Amino acid sequence: MPSASEPTTAPATTSPATAPPTGAATTGRRSVDRVVKAVAVLLLAAAVLSFPSLAPNPYILSAGVVVLNFAVLSTSWNFVGGFTGYISLGHGALAGLGGYGTALLVTKAGLPSFVALVVAALLVAALAVPIGFAALRVRGASFVIVSIALVLILLLVFQSWASLTGGSRGLVVPRPFPDLLRPEHHRVFYYLFAGLLALALLAWWSIDRSRFGLGLKAIREDEDKAEALGTPTFAYKLVVFVVSAAFTALGGGLYALWFGDLDPVFQFSILTGSYLVLMALLGGVRNLFGPLVGALIVGIGLEYFKVEFGDTQLHLVATGLLLALVVLFMPDGVLPAIGSLLGRLRPAQSSIREVTAAELREQRAAAAGVPAAREPVDAAAGSRPESTREGTA
Repeated sequence: MPSASEPTTAPATTSPATAPPTGAATTGRRSVDRVVKAVAVLLLAAAVLSFPSLAPNPYILSAGVVVLNFAVLSTSWNFVGGFTGYISLGHGALAGLGGYGTALLVTKAGLPSFVALVVAALLVAALAVPIGFAALRVRGASFVIVSIALVLILLLVFQSWASLTGGSRGLVVPRPFPDLLRPEHHRVFYYLFAGLLALALLAWWSIDRSRFGLGLKAIREDEDKAEALGTPTFAYKLVVFVVSAAFTALGGGLYALWFGDLDPVFQFSILTGSYLVLMALLGGVRNLFGPLVGALIVGIGLEYFKVEFGDTQLHLVATGLLLALVVLFMPDGVLPAIGSLLGRLRPAQSSIREVTAAELREQRAAAAGVPAAREPVDAAAGSRPESTREGTA
């Protein structure tokens, strides 16, 4: 037993075999995670781009176009739902406005198809400003009701204004590529939807890593506190709502050019907005690829049930059951659930480890650029390790 006057070093509390990883090891692991994510994204992109070549028949290819359209619309919805936490059932109406706007600009104004698509998206974005001024002043269930009211009002307007919209007879949209056969038509629009989806994902990713995105997340967590801390909450909500409306209108307009026939009952349907919410919730609203994963699951499921059960409403029952399962067992979505499972399979790690008094002196000396001095340490104090964050003095 050394006396209190004898110099001593405090015993290490962790052996090299059991010590937590150093900062360099943690950085290396993060680099590996980034590489794995990049490889996964490349594989996903390769799978999406190769699908038209692997599709066995034109119907499967057209189903792929429908799924990509759902992916675009649910990602567009996620600008509002994922960042601010506002649940909108009215994005189907914004898609319908984009579709009808594109069709009317082509048929009535004589604009080229894709020029009309861009102009219609800009007009819907401009119209989203007064809509946002009215709708974003309320929260929670009131916002949901307002979004449903928007769908119903537009449905009545477009059904009643038959001289302009065709009413219940519908509106035929000229095909932008009249010389293409139907399979090639599907293939071209599949890649157009894939490009639009990539653009929407890039925009969502950019906002997620910006100061603007940080303010939106603060609104999602606690809007009152965010406003009290100086965040211009209403302006942030309005801007992201307009961005979401523009992408939704692009998706709706591109669908109109592909499908070629618009019906107000289908274009302004509450079911469309409900599907978008389900897809985003299923995949994970706080994840970049969450809506895409949800669109794959829900879109494929809807197509399967429509083929198997024809005109019955079993696809709605299946959708409701799927939503119930998600809420009960995966409330944060599929991707967060998978990430949590993988995290539990990894070895337990801690960002805080115990450092002895001798190690702490050496770290301070190294930071100061001087050799560590061997000073006597009180036995009682030296035997008690100091806890500090790794890598800090």
